[in-house]
Amino acid sequence: QVRLVESGGGLVQAGGSLRLSCAASGIFFSIAAMEWYRQAPGKQREWVAVITSGLSPNYMDSVKGRFTVSRDNAKNTVYLQMNSLKPEDTAVYYCNAKLPHGMYWGQGTQVTVSS
Repeated sequence: QVRLVESGGGLVQAGGSLRLSCAASGIFFSIAAMEWYRQAPGKQREWVAVITSGLSPNYMDSVKGRFTVSRDNAKNTVYLQMNSLKPEDTAVYYCNAKLPHGMYWGQGTQVTVSS
């Protein structure tokens, strides 16, 4: 059974930091491209960042220089370090695992940034 479990969300003031984690089980983690998405109230889900199996990261423009995605294949976990948070970063953050045969979603973790 595939499970992706996000954690690390919470309430933080603007300018603060949070680190999200996504622990995966039931998948061949090391070959998965691991992505982060977010969905703000009333908005569509949007892509935030990716780290490939080859450890290449990429980011949406609005988070470049503030967010860092990383992974630990020994722990089957992907991280999203979020610094200099802004109120517009408020959203539910989801991790996503992309594999040759399909993709899987976590349940999401809420991030709220107060001004």
